[in-house]
Amino acid sequence: MTREAAAEILNRIALLLELKGENPFKTRAYKMGAEIVESYAGDIMQLAAEEKLAGIKGIGDALRDKLHEMATTGKLEFYEKLKAEFPETLFELFEISGLGPKKIAALYTTLKVGSIADLKRVCESGEAAKISGFGDKTVAKILEGIAFREEHASEFRLDQVYALAQNILEALRGHPDVSRAEVCGSFRRGKEVVHDLDFLVSTKHPERVIGDFVKLPEVEKIIAQGGTKASVYASNGVQCDLRAVSSAEFPFALNYFTGSKEHNVMVRQRALDQGLSLNEYGFTVVGDHASTDMATVHEERDIYRTLGLDYIEPELRENTGEIEAAERGKLPRLIELENLRGVFHNHTTASDGKATLREMAEAARELGMQYLGIADHSKSSFQANGLHEDRLRAQIAEIRALNAEFDGHFHIFAGSEVDIHKDGTLDFDDGLLAELDYVVASVHSVFNLPEAEMTARIIRAIENPHVTMLGHVTGRLLAQRPAYAVNIPKIIDAAAANGTIIELNASAWRLDMDWRWWRLAKEKGVKCSINPDAHSTHGLQDVLFGVRAARKGWLTRSDVINCLPLGEVEEALRAKAKR
Repeated sequence: MTREAAAEILNRIALLLELKGENPFKTRAYKMGAEIVESYAGDIMQLAAEEKLAGIKGIGDALRDKLHEMATTGKLEFYEKLKAEFPETLFELFEISGLGPKKIAALYTTLKVGSIADLKRVCESGEAAKISGFGDKTVAKILEGIAFREEHASEFRLDQVYALAQNILEALRGHPDVSRAEVCGSFRRGKEVVHDLDFLVSTKHPERVIGDFVKLPEVEKIIAQGGTKASVYASNGVQCDLRAVSSAEFPFALNYFTGSKEHNVMVRQRALDQGLSLNEYGFTVVGDHASTDMATVHEERDIYRTLGLDYIEPELRENTGEIEAAERGKLPRLIELENLRGVFHNHTTASDGKATLREMAEAARELGMQYLGIADHSKSSFQANGLHEDRLRAQIAEIRALNAEFDGHFHIFAGSEVDIHKDGTLDFDDGLLAELDYVVASVHSVFNLPEAEMTARIIRAIENPHVTMLGHVTGRLLAQRPAYAVNIPKIIDAAAANGTIIELNASAWRLDMDWRWWRLAKEKGVKCSINPDAHSTHGLQDVLFGVRAARKGWLTRSDVINCLPLGEVEEALRAKAKR
């Protein structure tokens, strides 16, 4: 069992115990256990399997035994019995924005609401509005949340599929009858959400590979199985499709099944214009046209070379000008994960993070980073234990002391994620903001403003000379909460005019600012910071998702400030103040 699956089970136990009204300390122990499993720097599931968890803070004997059971058997009997007391569909309710355990407990105990269908019924009938703590406005928001979920029900975030994709890909590449294997589709193109996972292999024995694919431990149910392709549901509900082709067909199939459809149409038309027909099996000559070096197509890039194009990276294949740029030799050299020298916008236990300042710093150092930017929440984010002025100044002092200890070998930047109030003013005065190394300004409340008012609110914050970066521009939570109304081109113009950096929030829940806007931002001269918004040491690695989104936005290392070495990034953070 993976750490992600184990943490999910522990979180679900905590939720179910809360619904049962169990001792809150017991509930909290499971929540803390999930957080430890998620953020532990080492291979905690391997340690659990070997019964080597003794001494890890927060993991007592009972939790240690449960982790060992999950690591060795792939399941937990205690959880299986506990969830049997509730409807299987109960966990659907937690996917609705605005519904927490207390509200779900009230709905379940009062109206026996155990599914989205039940919830929709009692909201539409008016029954839910009669429960204490509910009301017409609350019910209206719940119905909006249900509608949004229904619209995005088949979407999966990257954190929900990334480990699954890598595990299946590793299994396919390790198969004795597979010579090549890749993930295709929207996952390979770096889309922010996917509907399914598409796998491709080259093999001389497709039946064997297909037969073993449907038996993988990740497979929950077989949808269809044939001689060269199969479809299954993984244990988390993601549909996974596998196609098996010959080695000669592989580069063509890889290109075709990567997509996008719009990109493929343009590429096929270009082939036709040159007297060739292109499909997932190969090139063929149209009419009496001569072949153009078709025999040399061994790799996907050879397809583009045959058509007189530079190789187009998968992330760019959306028919948004990439073919024209490839023809002119104007494609950007996209940013790589290894280009990042450090990260900003990270949280500690001072607000709602799961690791201390020192633990976050040590984790960043282990990842090979040169610097780490801390930005705990400000006081208005009371739900996140936001820092008041005295606590923030104490943290600044703690950071300075740690930097002295690191003696130039690593650097922590003292920052704050400062709430943008409804009128565009900030949570701290300019005097305190001036004491920080950098400031991330973000909207965390009052999401329902009209577009013009929300845009003006954010622009006012952008114009503050102490605001270094604008955080998660639209406030969206992928597949859970829509973006608030805001005019992105105006935000980009304001950032350009004021020298304000816009973050690409790398959390798989956000990936905000959206990749579709980064080319415009780049054209306007706005710099990007790929920020993990990490709330644990493990969360620092979310920059992987951010880099994928940055590549999809045509960004290079020169567009992203945290590709700069320490000395230069310090200057970049001070650049706005010097304007």
